[in-house]
Amino acid sequence: MTIENAASFFAWDVSSFLVLFLVLAFIIVTIDQLFFNHTTISITSKKKRPTLGRFIYFFLFLRFKKSEKYLNRPKIVQWSAEFFPVLLLVFVLRGFVIEPFRIPSNSMMPTLLTGDFILVSKFNYGVSIPILNKKIIEFSKPERGDVVVFRYPNYENNLRYKGADFIKRVIGIPGDKIVYHVDNLYVNDVKISSENIGIYQGIESGSAMTGFKNKRELLNNNPYNILLDPKHPSKSIKLTVPEEHYFVMGDNRARSSDSRFWGFVPESYIIGKAFGIWMHWDKSLKLDRIGSFD
Repeated sequence: MTIENAASFFAWDVSSFLVLFLVLAFIIVTIDQLFFNHTTISITSKKKRPTLGRFIYFFLFLRFKKSEKYLNRPKIVQWSAEFFPVLLLVFVLRGFVIEPFRIPSNSMMPTLLTGDFILVSKFNYGVSIPILNKKIIEFSKPERGDVVVFRYPNYENNLRYKGADFIKRVIGIPGDKIVYHVDNLYVNDVKISSENIGIYQGIESGSAMTGFKNKRELLNNNPYNILLDPKHPSKSIKLTVPEEHYFVMGDNRARSSDSRFWGFVPESYIIGKAFGIWMHWDKSLKLDRIGSFD
């Protein structure tokens, strides 16, 4: 499956609701300034006509000058003006810099555990327009081994996954020939070597993976750990990655819904590169999980 069959990237999420609030707040305060707040007359008169700088200040803070107050205005105007700059800053940070996500499943074990709260860089691969994820400046492309967060393409139009964000590891880039057979990975006819680490001991929601094989897969310059079920090899595939798409898999190979099952990830659906854990809470708080990961 490719982008022609994918659901729309747009979905009502945190960023979408932030934009909705910001637009409504801007409209509410602007209407109040133009039609109901009589103190605006002196501000917008010929003698004190707002400069470009003051208009920019209004766009950022919904007031023409720092000393301007809305204490005598309706509550909806007060709340709009007070919350606007804070939520605008949150939107800019989430939309262009860093966005937090929570790991909801065991599919990326042992690298990421259920309950890990991760940080995702929004600018590793370029600058994109928030909400639509349209790239306007490109810095680089995802590489094999990168852990990426992406909007699930939802080729099957499953309402349960509408607008859902997934996290997986990039295994194949455009043009790659991928073969995965009996838990052996081949990229462009080259078998990817791996090292045995030992038997995995799971914790909390991942305790069911105790006894799985823990291996370190040596893919290019991005080695990482994977889990293999010793009793049941995971799904095999043979394919070529189309242009502007990526082939992804979870590190917990037998417990991951990934490109082997539902298809490729369109490049335009990739939100960013995951790079660190800032908190862990599954059945308990674990401070030792905080930090970067391979």
